[in-house]
Amino acid sequence: MEEELKQTQSKLIKIVLFGPESSGKSSLAEALAEEYNTEWVPEFAREYLQEKYNNSAEVCAPSDLIPIAKGQIQMENKSAKKARNYLFCDTNVLQTLTYAKVYFEDFQNAALEQCVEQHEYTYYFLTYIDTPWVADDLRDKPEERIEMFSIFENTLIQKNLPFTTLKGDLKQRLQKAKSIIKTL
Repeated sequence: MEEELKQTQSKLIKIVLFGPESSGKSSLAEALAEEYNTEWVPEFAREYLQEKYNNSAEVCAPSDLIPIAKGQIQMENKSAKKARNYLFCDTNVLQTLTYAKVYFEDFQNAALEQCVEQHEYTYYFLTYIDTPWVADDLRDKPEERIEMFSIFENTLIQKNLPFTTLKGDLKQRLQKAKSIIKTL
C-alpha cells in the first residue's frame, strides 16, 4: 500500500462518526473532542470538493477518491500525534468507499479496499437522520435520507464493525456517546 494511504499506529481509542450527509457528524465529533480535551479530524472531502466546485462547478469524480483518501488519512495521522487518549474522526476511508459505491455504479478500487481492511478504529457512532437537512453546494440527496442511512448501517453490519446508532439532538447524542465511550 502507498505510504500516503497508511494509517499511523497508536494506542489511541479511535472513534469514527459515520453516516449520511447532514446527519450531525461534524458537530458531534467537535463536541466529543472538546468533552475529552483531545483532537478531532474534520472531513477532508468537504474542503477538497468545495474547492473543486468553486473552481470549476464540478462535483466528485472517481479520480478524486484517492486524493480524498490520502488527505483524510494525512489529517488523521497528524491529529493522532496531538491527541490525548481519544481521537474522533468525522469520517474515514470506509465512508469514502461507501459513497463511491453509491455514486459510481460497480465502483471498485483495490487501494481503498485495502485501506478499509488495514485501518483500525475502536468504535463507530452511526449518526441518524433526525437532524435538520442543511443544503449546500455539495449535498444532493435530501429526499433519499432514509435510503442513505440504510446503506451506511448495512455497511457497518456487513463489515461486522462495532457501532451504536445515535439519535436526537446534540446533547442527547453526546450523552449516549459518553456512556458508550466509558465501556471502551
